[in-house]
Amino acid sequence: MRTRTILVSAVAAVAATALAASPALADPTDTTDTTFEVEAGTLDVTTPATADLGTGAPGDTISGQLGVVTVSDTRAADDASWEATVTSTDFTTGGATASETVPATAIDYWSGPATATTGNGTFTPGQATAGAAEPLDNTTGVVAFTHTGGTGNNTAAWNPTLDVNVPLANQAGTYTGTVTHSVA
Repeated sequence: MRTRTILVSAVAAVAATALAASPALADPTDTTDTTFEVEAGTLDVTTPATADLGTGAPGDTISGQLGVVTVSDTRAADDASWEATVTSTDFTTGGATASETVPATAIDYWSGPATATTGNGTFTPGQATAGAAEPLDNTTGVVAFTHTGGTGNNTAAWNPTLDVNVPLANQAGTYTGTVTHSVA
């Protein structure tokens, strides 16, 4: 009888070992909670560092393009609206006397149409044509371009024209001033 007891014990041990070695039952699906972040950027305007509008005589209108102005909106906003404005200092030469100054109000600005845009929403030039040109000044801004509605990121670029109405009494010289674009 002793043989039978050993045999039953051996079978029981093998069965227990087989159960312990079998893999655990796996779930047919599993989940991973996943996150990411969309970062908000900034609202910026870039302009050419310098511009030369050309030459003319007293009493003439000197016209020239300023160079490409670009607004870049990377705020990733729900309402991606913005307005770009432009102001100017007076342009002066020599000692900046009255006859050596072209006041900002004698300089007309027109944005012209967009040269490039990205994103959604409505892009609107402040002055689409030369006939809509507006005089600049050094205190209140002229609307250069707007973007209304839309969501997320967007850009707009345009190449504005300045028409300098040189007063008849002005002296000869190289006149210098600063045109400033801002966006908000």
